[in-house]
Amino acid sequence: MRRRVVESASVRSVGWSDGTLELEYVNGYVYQYLDVPQPTFAALMAAPSIGAYVNEHIKPYYDFREI
Repeated sequence: MRRRVVESASVRSVGWSDGTLELEYVNGYVYQYLDVPQPTFAALMAAPSIGAYVNEHIKPYYDFREI
């Protein structure tokens, strides 16, 4: 999946494809969050703080796997 680099203290890059949200954290770990709708991805990319959005709107609600 292609990811784009973002400005964030905790997230290095973000990608989305067919409901899978892929986050590369600054510590090097990469996680995929499953069944994330496109509007949620769009809101993440528009959020003033990507890390805060992930913590409040992604992690508590979507299954994930480390890759």
